[in-house]
Amino acid sequence: MKKAFVTGGTGFVGSAVVRELLQQGDEVKCLVRSGSDRRNLEGLDVELAEGDILDRDSIKRALENCDRMYHVAALYTLGDPEIWYWRANVLGTINVLSAAMDRGLERVVHTSTVGAVGSAPEGGLANEDTPWDFGDLGIPYVTTKYIAESEAFRFFGKGLPVVVVNPAGPIGPRDIKPTPTGLMIVQFLRGTLKATPQATNNFIDVDDLARGHRLAMEKGTPGHRYILGAHNTTLMDLFKIASELTGVPKPLATIPYPISLTAGWLAESFGTKLFKIRQPLSAGGVRFLKKALHFDTSKAVNELGFSARPLEESVKRAVEWFYEHGYAKRRKTK
Repeated sequence: MKKAFVTGGTGFVGSAVVRELLQQGDEVKCLVRSGSDRRNLEGLDVELAEGDILDRDSIKRALENCDRMYHVAALYTLGDPEIWYWRANVLGTINVLSAAMDRGLERVVHTSTVGAVGSAPEGGLANEDTPWDFGDLGIPYVTTKYIAESEAFRFFGKGLPVVVVNPAGPIGPRDIKPTPTGLMIVQFLRGTLKATPQATNNFIDVDDLARGHRLAMEKGTPGHRYILGAHNTTLMDLFKIASELTGVPKPLATIPYPISLTAGWLAESFGTKLFKIRQPLSAGGVRFLKKALHFDTSKAVNELGFSARPLEESVKRAVEWFYEHGYAKRRKTK
């Protein structure tokens, strides 16, 4: 029986990976920070090792008796101080992969993002070979995740058998913080999302994404990257599905990019800083969504045997989880 080591196991994607591994009969050990929110791991048969991705020695100690690693931990928000992203996403990745190499692990899966790939050409789809073109946006999360992925490939060049996965936008249960996409769904359910940016994106169920991680571990080629996505659509179409499921009116309009950017900047500057309210989309997020985020996932399908459930099912799972856990109240029906 293989023993898998998971960073970020308390989070949205990481806890889905943990569940996927347990269902397949793997033993799992999670690196957890002292005082971290561990609700996503409650009731699961996992070993917890206290440590931090910024503390290389704690990682090396926690890796004892482990065979494989899933490095999922990252800072994925869009409005925190820039130095935080460099520490978590770049230095943290270097520390984790260095410890994995020192321990001689048989395989590592590094969780990157489609933001480290590139945007789709006009009328087409981006794939694993699309040149990265997000550097001009000045978004610390995107830039540091691109650099972290580059570090993963550098470690591959040094002999570490690492496979990179590039997740699209995950939706589904256990989005406890929630993520930027999850927060937009919550605000939609509360009836406060009256308009949506004019944006294209790719969405994937978080549990399908977790299965993609496992398939990358089992079937992926070290030194390769695999886009893990499912449904190319628009934000408005996503909320149309949610509206049909819940009876909550869909957003009234799609906002042109310049207006979205201004609204994102105002929300980021005043809503968050003055009133301590988390916003679903910062100015950085709007700049990111200006790009065409539609992706070709055929490499993961053909090489890993990856597949995904219908988007309607994933949206329903996300909506029901947010309702059941008190993030929004169900709309009363007559």
